[in-house]
Amino acid sequence: MSDETDKRRVSGSNSPHIVAVGEETRSSRRQSAPAAERNTGPILEVLKEHLPHAERALEVGSGTGQHVAAFAAALPATEWWPSDPDAQARESIAAWSDEAATSNIRPPLDLDVMRARWEAALETEFAAVLAINMIHISPWAATRGLIRGTGALLKRHGILYLYGPFRRAGAHTSQSNARFDEWLKSQNPEWGVRDMEDVEREAAAHALRLDAAVPMPANNFSLLFRKG
Repeated sequence: MSDETDKRRVSGSNSPHIVAVGEETRSSRRQSAPAAERNTGPILEVLKEHLPHAERALEVGSGTGQHVAAFAAALPATEWWPSDPDAQARESIAAWSDEAATSNIRPPLDLDVMRARWEAALETEFAAVLAINMIHISPWAATRGLIRGTGALLKRHGILYLYGPFRRAGAHTSQSNARFDEWLKSQNPEWGVRDMEDVEREAAAHALRLDAAVPMPANNFSLLFRKG
């Protein structure tokens, strides 16, 4: 089954990335998602190949902050900008960043790609924008907002990196992903596993070309779009 979402959500949290954890962790600001523990290593392998010299990278929907802490430690030449629209998630991101004790993570930003011109608040260009486990746990309008804003933020030849489960030519790539898609829609009818081709067409409208679709563990993909 896709590793995207741990179904044990914290009651009342607006972020699908924040999950129920043990009492000792619950009492701190630093939240933990089992999926992030599993997929950080495979994602890093892709990033090391495609983003070795990225000087500034924005992560949209950073969730717990586990990913950005690991990425910053493994790719110290990159300045990492985490973000999340959920206040509880931002507290966790800050806690993971403190734990990482690196100097290349900026304080988490309050960014919501559903807002009009969300990218205008950043006032800078990026070599990379990442969205991990996001577009299937949000309305399609969030994907459109993410891609439109990324098209404006990326430098020429910059990369948009998406990770998650995708359908191909309208069909699921596994039965477990089909069941996962049903479960997502039962939580919110606007959520769901997206067609890779729909995402590719949306990206092309904003000068983002699909460079690679890398198969990943647990029936996921890394999609890398390049600007220019």
